[in-house]
Amino acid sequence: MFSNKKMIASFATAVALTGVGFVATTQVAPQTFAQQEVKADSWINNYIQEQGIQPVSIQYREGTFNKWIPYENGVGKPEGVVVHETATPGATAEDEVSYFNNNWPTIQTYVHAFVDSSEIINIHSADYAVWGAGPTANSKYIQVELCEASTVDGFARSVANDAYYVASKLKQYGLPVEYGKTVLSHDQTSQMYGETTHTDPTGYFAKWNYGMDQFVALVNTYYNQLNGTGSNTNSGSNTTNNGGVSANSSEGTVTVNNSSSFMAPLVGFNSDGSTTKSNRGLANNTGWYTDQSKTYNGHTYYRVSTNEWVIDTYATFTAK
Repeated sequence: MFSNKKMIASFATAVALTGVGFVATTQVAPQTFAQQEVKADSWINNYIQEQGIQPVSIQYREGTFNKWIPYENGVGKPEGVVVHETATPGATAEDEVSYFNNNWPTIQTYVHAFVDSSEIINIHSADYAVWGAGPTANSKYIQVELCEASTVDGFARSVANDAYYVASKLKQYGLPVEYGKTVLSHDQTSQMYGETTHTDPTGYFAKWNYGMDQFVALVNTYYNQLNGTGSNTNSGSNTTNNGGVSANSSEGTVTVNNSSSFMAPLVGFNSDGSTTKSNRGLANNTGWYTDQSKTYNGHTYYRVSTNEWVIDTYATFTAK
């Protein structure tokens, strides 16, 4: 029933991780959020919103993993979350929890949580490291496995649950949402540290026309909700926020171009109406769905993600 996909840590590596410190490795500098490119709005994320899908509560259970390993920065100091995918079609979170609890000493692999379309099950304290993505990533990150779904609705619900789990852990440990830094795929850690060859969940996401950047946008949505900031909801009428920012519904597309760079920068709006620079951008000569615009300091900004906006200096708007 279960594949061998999770047999990624050699016995030698596993033994090394049980000691006082982590094995020394040659590290490659992680990609920063600025090096990641934002894609167009995701139909899966839109489906989640349109269907009113809400994440389930996190269940906390004590698993059988009896290794209490500090992160490289100490107990309770993870640096982010690595997102995995189980590669076991038909297996639920309950199935995976049972399998890993029974077999981790043999397969030398364990993660913090498993997520499917109906459950989020945390089986090891995220204050401590686990064995899931190679020694360097293990020493830095919380790790969660996403179970495979067979329907669009199941995939959407599982992704919502997974993004909520990631957002809750980032909030718990006071970490921001940063693609490629605090939220990473196993694929990314493989490329960054060269200690595993796994590429999940990239291939699985692609089957649903989904990507990690779109997943991170969903994480950001739940992160904002957990922090009480939420996101603006279109009402079809003009509104005014603090700071005199005028917002209105403007559904259509924006085509971006920045002659001084390869991408157009994005900004976020603070609760007082001021802007803050994002470290992400949109590739030149690409089009993006937008559902809202704001007028601020004589410029129009178009929303392309939950709280990411591109200024009219770099954008040409076409109404839907």
